[in-house]
Amino acid sequence: MVASVELHLDERATRRIRVLWDLLEDIGVQTLRTPHNGRHRPHVSLIAARALDPDRVAEALTGIEVAAKLRLNFQFAGVFVGRVVFLGLAPTPDLMHHQSVVWHRLVVHGIESLPLYNPGEWVPHCTVSMRVPRPILTDGLRRCLEVLPIEATVTRAAVVDYARDIYRELP
Repeated sequence: MVASVELHLDERATRRIRVLWDLLEDIGVQTLRTPHNGRHRPHVSLIAARALDPDRVAEALTGIEVAAKLRLNFQFAGVFVGRVVFLGLAPTPDLMHHQSVVWHRLVVHGIESLPLYNPGEWVPHCTVSMRVPRPILTDGLRRCLEVLPIEATVTRAAVVDYARDIYRELP
């Protein structure tokens, strides 16, 4: 199980990524549309952990505008180990600094994240599928590339753990 601090995207970008999910599902790629009764939203995770206490996270992030009006630009598609397909973001200084500030504030308050979310390790992305079957991986990536680039604005932030039915908006 994984919990995260997510940045949610404006309506236009969200709609475009949901269209991508539909295109991928049509060729047999299970996307984030499917698990947890369709509650997933297209998002960028600033940190992820095995579990997060939303009250502790909110307290640790007091005074930080987690849902900062960042401009995001999805420019490429990629694959993490395990055939996890994602849309990659241009790592702008504002985005990288924002993620680092959130991460540091949580660490100072004793809230640890998975190592891949440490500053300097984090790859800004939006996951579209967790396990793409090998025979259709190339087709899945091609579909991702067909929708790029996608420009987005952050509109909300939340602590999310769908497996534990946790969703708490952050300022």
